[in-house]
Amino acid sequence: MNNDLKQEQIARINLYALISRIMMSEIDEGLLKSIEEDENMLSFFSTFKEWKKRKELDSKDLIERYLNVDFTNLFLLHLIPYESFYTRDDQMLETGGDNPVQAIFNAFEFNVQLDKARVMAADHIAIELEFMYELCRAELKALEEGNSKVAQEIAQIQYGFMRDHILEWAPMYLLNVKSEAGTAFYFDAADLALEFIMSDFEYLTELKNSGYNHQA
Repeated sequence: MNNDLKQEQIARINLYALISRIMMSEIDEGLLKSIEEDENMLSFFSTFKEWKKRKELDSKDLIERYLNVDFTNLFLLHLIPYESFYTRDDQMLETGGDNPVQAIFNAFEFNVQLDKARVMAADHIAIELEFMYELCRAELKALEEGNSKVAQEIAQIQYGFMRDHILEWAPMYLLNVKSEAGTAFYFDAADLALEFIMSDFEYLTELKNSGYNHQA
């Protein structure tokens, strides 16, 4: 496994982890500090970097007075971050065992603790991105072990899940988040997620067209 490929896979893993975490629950001081002290991560949040409130308030006040309020609005109250809401004709959440995303997770033994994650169904945007994170980790492990066949199979799963699920609804939801965001932080987070999802699908498409040849 060459170093460029390894670094590319690590970057994908890190971005899926970051975006999934931000959309799973309210930001805490530790995560905010990590973003602000890492120039690479902060570069993804260019609007937030220059946001007046960020410069005026300490992290605790910024989170409690603005970021947590915005998270509640965008992920819990006014927007619906679930695939089934966007893809079902009746716009009802599929919270039971018939959820097609849950069936996929079950097939791959990806366990979702809904109560711990504080989500109502497995097709929450943060959970779907966490699934991609786990697939990327497994793909990297296979590549490091020289098991190209397994790595190809995992990449195929990623391509299919992205095409059949995430791309069917997440871009529309993220555009709504950008439109409704009351803080620079969540505007940038939605923009980052949207750009990354589209570029990662482009990467997966190119990989598919190469016959899943990671070294191509």
